[in-house]
Amino acid sequence: RAAPLPFIARLACSLLLLKLKRQQPSPALISARSPGRRRSRPAMATALLSRLAQEVDPWAPGFWRDFGMGMLKPLAATAAVAMAVALSYTQRLGVEAEMLYAIARSFLQLSVIGFVLHFIFTQSSPLWILLAYLFMVTVAGYTAGRRARRVPRGGYIAGVSILAGTAVTMFLLVLLSVFPFTPRYIIPVAGMMVGNAMTVTGVTMKKLHEDVKAQRSLVETALALGATPRQATVQQVRRSLVIALSPVIDSAKTVGLIALPGAMTGLIMGGASPLEAIQLQIVVMNMLMGASTVSSILSTYLCWPAFFTKAFQIDDAVFAD
Repeated sequence: RAAPLPFIARLACSLLLLKLKRQQPSPALISARSPGRRRSRPAMATALLSRLAQEVDPWAPGFWRDFGMGMLKPLAATAAVAMAVALSYTQRLGVEAEMLYAIARSFLQLSVIGFVLHFIFTQSSPLWILLAYLFMVTVAGYTAGRRARRVPRGGYIAGVSILAGTAVTMFLLVLLSVFPFTPRYIIPVAGMMVGNAMTVTGVTMKKLHEDVKAQRSLVETALALGATPRQATVQQVRRSLVIALSPVIDSAKTVGLIALPGAMTGLIMGGASPLEAIQLQIVVMNMLMGASTVSSILSTYLCWPAFFTKAFQIDDAVFAD
């Protein structure tokens, strides 16, 4: 029994399996062939992908032994962390303990989430998809809120923005039949969108707060002349959105030229054709752009009630030093 494949590799196997099944000859044509003739390449590839994409049984004999053997490579890769810790110590950066804690935490989190996803993938109820999605959004909202901790109810604003942006984008992809509504597809895709939207939303909220505070006199002048909070902060909102969305836009501009993205790399390492990998990567870049833009723009709308009073005045408690 082979060690479990990464989930992005299983996603590639499933997509290739669906395509190859369509390319298989009909049963009548197969029966008409001579018995000694070898199977066609699509049929052989379909059988191989079916074996790769099948579920792993944690209670099967020898599974934990093989799983432990498969974890030897990740453990060996900690040599790079040891090098980073040694350099941090020699340069007296003081982040050695934090590095070790981060790696140990990621090791534990990924191990646990692997088994959780394995359980969810074996369930047919869409309720498990919803629970996993809401959990990711909750954690992302809390993390983005901590980044913009000076924004009142920052966690709530970030969570609602991420939820709306990713849900709208996911609904559009499912409606257009880009992805089927199954845990194996929805959860990895939603995770990528939520993680990206979390970063963009947190940066947007933080930058907007900083700009309004730095240009408070200009905003108050506009309010005194009869402008609404939205009109008074339009320049600050645009600047914060441009700064937050710039990494996403730059990544889309240089994808494949500077570095291969994670989804494409996982597909290729999982055995998929580079041509198949770029198709999924294009979908990923499109959905990240859409979800990040919707989430960041919505967060600015939700920040206005937190920054201003009902009398359209800047809340001193929010922008106090």
